[in-house]
Amino acid sequence: MQNVDVLVVGAGPAGLCLTRGLADSGLSVALVEQQPASALAVPGFDGREIALTHSSRRILQSLGIWQRIDAAAVSPLRSARVMNGTSPFALGFSAEREQVEELGWLLPNHLIRRAAWEAIQGQPGVELIDGTSVTAIVPGSDANTVTLADGRQLAARLVVAADSRFSATRRMMGIGAQMRDFGKSMLVCRLQCERPHHHEAWEWFGYERTLAMLPLPENQASAVITLPPAKIQALMAMDEAQFGQAVTGFFEQRLGQMQLCSTRHVYPLVGVYARRFVGPRYALVGDAAVGMHPVTAHGFNLGLHSAHRLAQQLQRALASGGDIGAARLLEAYERGHRLASRPLYEATNAIVTLYNDSRRPARLLRGAALRAAHGMVPFRKLIAAHLTQRGS
Repeated sequence: MQNVDVLVVGAGPAGLCLTRGLADSGLSVALVEQQPASALAVPGFDGREIALTHSSRRILQSLGIWQRIDAAAVSPLRSARVMNGTSPFALGFSAEREQVEELGWLLPNHLIRRAAWEAIQGQPGVELIDGTSVTAIVPGSDANTVTLADGRQLAARLVVAADSRFSATRRMMGIGAQMRDFGKSMLVCRLQCERPHHHEAWEWFGYERTLAMLPLPENQASAVITLPPAKIQALMAMDEAQFGQAVTGFFEQRLGQMQLCSTRHVYPLVGVYARRFVGPRYALVGDAAVGMHPVTAHGFNLGLHSAHRLAQQLQRALASGGDIGAARLLEAYERGHRLASRPLYEATNAIVTLYNDSRRPARLLRGAALRAAHGMVPFRKLIAAHLTQRGS
């Protein structure tokens, strides 16, 4: 049986960033991933664009990941508007008003994955075990015994799950999750815009659909269209010209004609919040701990912060000669991540519930809520600070 200090399940962004965060620690890390290494090295475009906050950028810089991303692929976010139905009123935020150059940055998810993969290459003590999965975890006092699908067994002082919001290892450890299926699907793609977007993002809560427009380089935009699954499938069945016309209509030609310039991708909208973030020599990071609805664009940032928080806890334990799998250490990690994530998770779900309700009382409340947020300057600044996370 092979012995390792940390076994990370899942080589997505959270798992890769955690692994990178343990560089130069002296810990041995096994990274288990179902995909082959070839797919990890060259991840394909998946339609998802990440809205990166100031604090998340600092973390990626500290990990040597940000520096590996082509600057031409990064789009500054200079302003944002939240719109409600047919109302001409919009709640707005701008970098100039917040006295920063950018509210944040937009960049493709697959480029972050590629840069994170490159960052761990040659990292001492890291072993990739690809093309297989975890089938069983048996907790022990000094180490957990992990069995893989190919029959191998490893003894790990700490097992960390970063295997998606539908984490199989979370279930193996008997940790339940609060799941909320919103009954909608999200279609994401890139569009070429006829008119300039001026690096402004839109969140548009219609009465039948929710739209988001994220500004990208070369006057392209990422469209995020949320609809019931049957309507999403109808959009997917359209040819490129029909689809461009449909989306141009959705956005009321505010950016002129919009033409499809990428593949289209669909994701189900399911929110997940694990009932516990830790177990015996076991911890959850990324979407395995908290899977956010994308409306507040904080899912990636929250997952990155969870990996960063856990890595810091482990580094501190090593510096003091402590046990990296000690219950007290893991409980401290859980408290910190719960405090950071629970208010955001609940607020996001409340926003989705209110702004997906098309009944007349809800329509009135939706408009009143936006106007109240606009009129309360301290509250609006609080929202802007939370969006940018400048001081985190």
